[in-house]
Amino acid sequence: MERKARPSGLESKISQTLDRRRSASTIRQLTTNGPKAADFSSNDFLSLSTNPELRHLFMQELEKAPLNTGSGGSRLLDGNSAYAEDLEQFIAHFHNAPAGLLCNSGFDANVGLFSCLPQPGDVVVFDEAIHASVHDGMKLSRAGKCICFAHNDVSALRSVMTECLLSDVGVQEGKRNVFVAVETVYSMDGDVAPLRDIVSLIKELLPEGNGHLIVDEAHSTGIYGKQGRGLVCELGLEKEVTVRLHTFGKALAANGAILLCSPVIRQYLINYARPLIYTTFMSYPALAAIRASYMYMAAGKTEALAWNLKALIQLLHDQLLEMQDGLGLLEGEEAWLRVPRECPETPILAVLSSQPKALASYCQQNGFVVRGIVPPTVAAGAERIRVCLHAGNTVQQVEKLVETIRSWVRRQRGDPRIIERPRARL
Repeated sequence: MERKARPSGLESKISQTLDRRRSASTIRQLTTNGPKAADFSSNDFLSLSTNPELRHLFMQELEKAPLNTGSGGSRLLDGNSAYAEDLEQFIAHFHNAPAGLLCNSGFDANVGLFSCLPQPGDVVVFDEAIHASVHDGMKLSRAGKCICFAHNDVSALRSVMTECLLSDVGVQEGKRNVFVAVETVYSMDGDVAPLRDIVSLIKELLPEGNGHLIVDEAHSTGIYGKQGRGLVCELGLEKEVTVRLHTFGKALAANGAILLCSPVIRQYLINYARPLIYTTFMSYPALAAIRASYMYMAAGKTEALAWNLKALIQLLHDQLLEMQDGLGLLEGEEAWLRVPRECPETPILAVLSSQPKALASYCQQNGFVVRGIVPPTVAAGAERIRVCLHAGNTVQQVEKLVETIRSWVRRQRGDPRIIERPRARL
């Protein structure tokens, strides 16, 4: 009989670490969705990944392809192309920016940017809910200080920046830079940054021009602004933002990202952003998918989708609140379900629950793809199911999702009014 191999010391140790996550119900798993499940989870906000018109545009772009499909290497060696540079200029012009730099992903873009742009002695001030990629970039940064401020709190930002001024003569004299890092739309709560107030504060406190706002538009690209240009363009703040990040893997149904900046910053990143320098660049099909999505947006084809999405946001929030109020949750039951009273401006809705995995699993069993979000992705006490709406969702799907959540709460109570119904086939 063949003896079972004993796990190595390394595997034993990491197995214990994974077991601790399992016992805390915070283990992460790779899953797949059923073919008939209604999507209330993905970042495909405009439902472009299944849009036949966009697919046709993409196939047309592929027909223009060079003989090679792969890029062939890093952009600094053989991976660059006239097609890529023309695409950069097209996207930069679309977003009213002087220049742009394509990157393999938003994560790579943020790591490259924050690891090299802040100079020795500079200060990075960041929203406490900023993306993990910014944290990874800051760990590699030469900045003198990296300081967080309370999420979306302009008063807290003022306090942090005032302290920087008082403690650093270089900042006072404009010799050291202060970078303020925020997102337009935050991925877990779906709330929106007060960009106008932040811009005004930077101008007020740093009149020497050494304040630089860096804005991540990953979740606003395609949804905000004329033809989906983003929140910065919608507010007319293009000239007030030093660097903008737009990603293509959410509403645009592609992959990759672009950093919009000045030509000088672009050249600096080409020379010092290691995730750009030491990796193979995107393939031609990836670039063609990006161009097709931008051509579709520039033609105004996504504006009706964005309007439909906004109507669905209001519908879902209204029905969730009505359902929550109708349940009359008692003390001790309120932890099962908490819907924010204010309607979000974005397609991301956080339905707080002390049992997010159980609620998400029940929704999935009934044909609705939602995800339970637990620590460390969110803080303890902020567990939730993250509901993402899409332009392709229907009113019927929204209504049935709300009914499914209501049914789960009643099951928690042992409500005798629950009647078994066939699972949704949407």
